[in-house]
Amino acid sequence: MEVNTNLLKSFRFAIEGIRLAYKYNRNIWIHTAFAIFAIILSLILGITWIEFGLILVVILLVFTAEMVNTAIEEMVDLIVQEHREQARIAKDVAAGMVLITAIGSVVIGAVIFLPYILGILGH
Repeated sequence: MEVNTNLLKSFRFAIEGIRLAYKYNRNIWIHTAFAIFAIILSLILGITWIEFGLILVVILLVFTAEMVNTAIEEMVDLIVQEHREQARIAKDVAAGMVLITAIGSVVIGAVIFLPYILGILGH
């Protein structure tokens, strides 16, 4: 019984973490809008299941990177009160991780979606 209680608590903490990410991070809302757009575009264009799976993986990577970035920024702000170069570096590197992931997702999206879009346009 103890294991089930701890497991339920873990899920509650995780769901609360997602809720807090949406509450305190506007960028996650932007990622959500692009994710919804990508999913709708996938359905409209009729991409393959493998391509759709890849789109979903990329969406999950972007969300994961954004949430890790948020956690790092919050921890740095908690630990470091004054301006320190190491704190700035940690926050900038975490933000860079999100940027690289987002750019990669756009490239993968273009590789998947462009042939379908060009096919519709007759090119």
